[in-house]
Amino acid sequence: MEKNKIIEVKDLVKKYGDFTAVKGISFEVYEGEIFGLLGPNGAGKSTTLEIIETLREKTSGTVIVNGFDLDKEPDEIKKVIGVQLQSSGYYPLLSLTELVHLFGGLYNKKVKPFEYLDMVNLRDKAKAKFKELSGGQKQRFSIATTLINKPKIVFLDEPTTGLDPQARRNLWELILKIRSQGATIVITTHYMDEAEYLCERVGIIDSGKIIAIATPDKLIDDLVATGFERKKQVKNANLEDVFINLTGKELREG
Repeated sequence: MEKNKIIEVKDLVKKYGDFTAVKGISFEVYEGEIFGLLGPNGAGKSTTLEIIETLREKTSGTVIVNGFDLDKEPDEIKKVIGVQLQSSGYYPLLSLTELVHLFGGLYNKKVKPFEYLDMVNLRDKAKAKFKELSGGQKQRFSIATTLINKPKIVFLDEPTTGLDPQARRNLWELILKIRSQGATIVITTHYMDEAEYLCERVGIIDSGKIIAIATPDKLIDDLVATGFERKKQVKNANLEDVFINLTGKELREG
């Protein structure tokens, strides 16, 4: 059965004066998958996402989202996507309940705040101000606000940067839960373990170009087939697993 393409990017270019940040990249995202754009800082991941999200002008190329052409129907694209704001995008003195109502007003939707706070395990923080949350709680709340629009596609730009290992794992489980409810998710990250755990397919971007695109397993198998061997014997667990096991397996706050 052929998969439905929900995002199509073709020959996308973004220039800032003499500097070309995105150099003619092309990729597709299929409905219902978690697709990762991986690469070092400055590779062009965030710029690419912001163009698809209608937040940044492209220089040239074609972007189709859910059948809508970015050049002709950007407002239709906005209706079907959810975009995670960075922490600085929130009013720090409003409570979480007030912020959910605020976002509901922006999307012209009547909202029940607890529906979204329950989804991200923050009901007990309903009356807390945004600035009082921990890093992991802020990230979970920011993901909750992306869901108010009932989006078909959710964009997450480096959602776990700066979080401790337990908070990262909590967020991974939340992302999988959102996907299980029918959303397509596009995520940028420079954490390879995160991409391996979450993504069905990944595009590796470097210096504004996509240099590989496949499933994580295929990319790893292709590397091994070249005769590559890791210097250290691979074990069944890593140090992060040890840390989480010792400091609390349950979903603690974070």
